[in-house]
Amino acid sequence: MKIIKVLKYSGLLALVLGIAVGCAGTPAEKAGATQADAQAAIQAAKDEYKKAEAADYAWRDTGKMIKKAEEMASKGDYAGAVKLADKARRQSENALAQKQEEEQRLASMMSSTTGEAPSSGASMASSGSDQYTVMRGDSLWNIAGKDSIYGNPYEWPLIYKANQGKIKDADLIYPGQVFSIDRNASSAEIQAAVHHAKTRGSWSLGVVEESDKAYLAQ
Repeated sequence: MKIIKVLKYSGLLALVLGIAVGCAGTPAEKAGATQADAQAAIQAAKDEYKKAEAADYAWRDTGKMIKKAEEMASKGDYAGAVKLADKARRQSENALAQKQEEEQRLASMMSSTTGEAPSSGASMASSGSDQYTVMRGDSLWNIAGKDSIYGNPYEWPLIYKANQGKIKDADLIYPGQVFSIDRNASSAEIQAAVHHAKTRGSWSLGVVEESDKAYLAQ
């Protein structure tokens, strides 16, 4: 009887261990991702990132995500690498879509005024009021695009920086707020503002994006 019990318990233990071993393994093995899958996903992310960079619209954290995906793949976490690389690829696709949308908005804005697109290298407005009262429907983008302000919507970060004590979230301003308008920004400051506007990354209402915090800290 003792021998039978030992054999019975040994068989049960072997079954339990077999199930445990079968459930173990890397995340990639569980998800069915392979090294080739990870390499393909990373390459696709790199290709889209290059397109976004060429358009000067690459979001600032996308490159870091691709590098992280490469590190994960080198450690054998192919499923994690695929997931992160896919996210980086989608970011670049969204960045390019954002560029197209903003160019359409800019073209629509200019067609209702002079029909000429403003320069992204310098402010058009050299004179005008040093303050602006926010009206219903305003955004920093359209305020900056007004001829009486900067004439270039991409310079909206200048308003954000000059009024950081009044603006918690750059995507959320309110009618009646009175903003100071910086008329003395240097060329370098203007270029930094335009660059931030184009590479800021994804955003959501009511949240101060990390990229905005980094811009304000410059």
